[in-house]
Amino acid sequence: MSASASALFIAVFLACVVEAVEAVTIVLAAGTARDWRSAGTGTVSALAVLGVVVAVLGPAVTAIPITALRVVVGALLLVFGLQWMRKAVLRASGYKSLHDEDKLFAEHMAEAKNQTSRRLGLVPDWYGFTLAFKGVLLEGLEVVFIVLTFGANAKNVGLASIAAGVATVLVVAVGFAVRAPLARVPENTMKFVVGIMLTSFGLFWGGEGAGASWPGSDAALLVIIPAVALLGIGLTAALRRSRSATKAGSSGGASAGLAAQGVR
Repeated sequence: MSASASALFIAVFLACVVEAVEAVTIVLAAGTARDWRSAGTGTVSALAVLGVVVAVLGPAVTAIPITALRVVVGALLLVFGLQWMRKAVLRASGYKSLHDEDKLFAEHMAEAKNQTSRRLGLVPDWYGFTLAFKGVLLEGLEVVFIVLTFGANAKNVGLASIAAGVATVLVVAVGFAVRAPLARVPENTMKFVVGIMLTSFGLFWGGEGAGASWPGSDAALLVIIPAVALLGIGLTAALRRSRSATKAGSSGGASAGLAAQGVR
């Protein structure tokens, strides 16, 4: 497998793991707090809708001229990638609370338990159905976007689909085997890595679409990805130092104030 193909598989796999963990957490909450049959029906319905979306958008995306596709997708990946990197850097530096699947699961459980039960047609519990449906559909749409854009740009939709399938099956199997949120999955770290990969591919494909010729062609990713990673790590370290300095200054000011009060 070439360097670009390996990077494509890793990027799609990790991104889909993140989305699948969040979807499984919601479905587990819907099934545990409400009704497993309704949650299962909502999940299957959402997957059916996603299948239609892929069937409609797949041929349309691959039919777009590759140059225009790389410019548009490169820009979109930069937006998504930089957003994921920003959140990951803020979490790693302590400026934003870490993503907590246990907390998310508890919130969904509490909300679900407080809702009244209502049967609609063949669905025993409509709230459980809609909770699972929306969770799977929203997270699934992001997976579809990642697979189609990465696969079409790399001219390897098959590999991107395999990576997404492996990630989804793995997370679903583990999630329903333990019947608990996957809190031990290092999701925040994965989001940092995915942000780096999305940003790197966005730069690479956006540059190609704009007419740039990367030295070494696809091998340029072996330089771009580490460079973006170093940027993210550097920003995290700088923000950590800034936060520590701010805390030290606040502590010093508070101690000085107490000392002044003691003198008075």
